[in-house]
Amino acid sequence: MCGSLHGEPHAVRWHRQVLQEIRVRSTPIAKPLYPAKWNKMKISPKDFRVPPGKDCKLRDRLTIVKPFYKSEKQYEGLLQEQVEKLSSLQRLLYASNRYALLLIFQGMDAAGKDGAIRHVMSGVDPQGCEVSNFKQPSSEELKHDFLWRSTRRLPERGKIGIFNRSYYEEVLVVRVHPEMLRNQGLAEELRDDKHIWKERYRSIVDSESHLYRNGTRTIKFFLHLSPEEQRKRFLARIDEPEKNWKFSLADIHERKYWKQYMEAYETCLNATSTHEAPWYVVPADDKLNARLILSCILVDALEDLKLPRPRVTGKRRAELESFRTQLAK
Repeated sequence: MCGSLHGEPHAVRWHRQVLQEIRVRSTPIAKPLYPAKWNKMKISPKDFRVPPGKDCKLRDRLTIVKPFYKSEKQYEGLLQEQVEKLSSLQRLLYASNRYALLLIFQGMDAAGKDGAIRHVMSGVDPQGCEVSNFKQPSSEELKHDFLWRSTRRLPERGKIGIFNRSYYEEVLVVRVHPEMLRNQGLAEELRDDKHIWKERYRSIVDSESHLYRNGTRTIKFFLHLSPEEQRKRFLARIDEPEKNWKFSLADIHERKYWKQYMEAYETCLNATSTHEAPWYVVPADDKLNARLILSCILVDALEDLKLPRPRVTGKRRAELESFRTQLAK
């Protein structure tokens, strides 16, 4: 599962990379635990992508599609295969130290963001991944521009950063509840409702384009949930004691603004889905199906980087063999 690692000295990081190179080059391919015929999925990421420049209507996007699995056991086998692929690709990402991957998860309450992150990323090395959750901004964060707090949590090259909610809240929740702008310390002329949202979209697109030019690939997911499925999940949170902690009165309050949220999401997706940082609308009424779709999109994105296995020179090979000798003692 993803974790974080801060303040790592350069020498320690270099040593870790050496060991990572050994692992990448020597790790055998795991034998599948399920029949080979199960480990086949025909999921095309482009079917869920929001094409830049084209009008995306959420009413035309399904919240549930035909399952890509025939049983829960088959689902487990399919997801396991994807998790293993992600693990291998993440090790290459870390060892190459050339790109960073930023994953952004957005969706209505109970859309399954936490579970998707936990299951899909379960095989990723915690040393190469960090999850950041963005709740209501702190008093310190409100003293800065709306991108400041998330900029501080961007992944470094070689790592995967996951934003569970993100700076997009500033054009979603804040747009649905514009009174929040008054608490952000902005001058009145900067809170002009006619211009502020387009200006924020522009700031976001410019920021993501800047990240792309500097080696960070941004993939954004909107988990598309129906109001009826949300209602069922809220009831489960009430009825099942182990889920009680997930539920709050604020969840019921926000359901009243469903239409406004869908309008805000639709406008946002159309304004900020680019070739450099695409949005994917993932049907989320079926959690298992959503996780399979997410895993395929992630594998596809990492494979597109065409990450090479670490090239080892003669001198480097001698160093690695020296480490091998030390470790064998």
